[in-house]
Amino acid sequence: MSSGEDQLEIKFRLSDGSDIGPKKFPLATSVLTLKESVLAQWPKGKENGPRSLKDLKLISAGRVLENSKTLWECRSPLYDIPEGVTTMHVVVQPPLVDKDKKLEGDASLNKCRCVIQ
Repeated sequence: MSSGEDQLEIKFRLSDGSDIGPKKFPLATSVLTLKESVLAQWPKGKENGPRSLKDLKLISAGRVLENSKTLWECRSPLYDIPEGVTTMHVVVQPPLVDKDKKLEGDASLNKCRCVIQ
């Protein structure tokens, strides 16, 4: 492999349709490192942003990527497109509501938090 083939150009698609990137990453980059990059580049002022790395899920080719895996280990045939940019979807998990603090009469806590892309 040449040095250009040892990298993957990735853009991260957010739930509102906006993108972070594209940016090139070595194939030895871990999914956790990708999440750190997304968190660092998260648009300021965007509501419902992640509070920590645990709030982020990266999805590529229909699979949720595991933090301990590298880009090489997560590769799919779609990564082999020359000069192509890979799109990974970013899902932010909403914070869990503490059942002890939940008020039964509070209608705002009973809203659906699903995101359909």
